[in-house]
Amino acid sequence: MSLSSHLTELKRKHQDLSDRVEEEQRAPGSSDLAIADLKKQKLRLKEEIERLSVSA
Repeated sequence: MSLSSHLTELKRKHQDLSDRVEEEQRAPGSSDLAIADLKKQKLRLKEEIERLSVSA
């Protein structure tokens, strides 16, 4: 997999997580712990995207 396609895939996953966070926040009775976990995953992806973008 090329760096470009890998970055594209990471960005897609980041957007998917962003959408899931929004859905969870709107859902009644959603778990704060689940939302926090999704946000942590999203942050890790963002950091990976930034790290790879700088080295590209």
